[in-house]
Amino acid sequence: MSLYENKVMKYLAVLTSSFVIGLFITFGGSAFADSSVKNHDVHPSSDKSPRKYYVEDIKEAMLKHIAAKADVDGIFHLRDDKTGEMLALRFVKIHDPVRKINNSTYFACTDFHVVGEPKKLYDLDFWMNPVTGELKIYDTKVHKEPRKSLLYGWYKQPRYTFVNDRVISLY
Repeated sequence: MSLYENKVMKYLAVLTSSFVIGLFITFGGSAFADSSVKNHDVHPSSDKSPRKYYVEDIKEAMLKHIAAKADVDGIFHLRDDKTGEMLALRFVKIHDPVRKINNSTYFACTDFHVVGEPKKLYDLDFWMNPVTGELKIYDTKVHKEPRKSLLYGWYKQPRYTFVNDRVISLY
């Protein structure tokens, strides 16, 4: 992607986020009331003794989860929660920063590409919490799906955004 294309994509992302946040403030969130969108900021943890988890712990938990879920060829299979399509993906990277959402919920965003199409990227979000001393993933969502533009080629189209760590559906 050229520098110009990258700037345009960043501008569009900021513009979209600003619009959504403006609507949220204007309508007090009522415009986004969607019972199908889960609130990921609270999930019960089975750990009774609190432990601090750091960036390295979150990334290690992610890599273990991805390796455990991938098949023998390293392909990560995931059913798209919106389309129902079974996706066959290869891990690319974990985005920085990973973060702690509350006392027991941690979050990581990742990139995976469609098998055989390295420019066709999905952005997957993972939520995890401590279970018997280890961070375990309890939910995975497609945050951004690949779309193709005649002008820019493949880009990632967001399905939702975050407001105060809460998922807000964009469509």
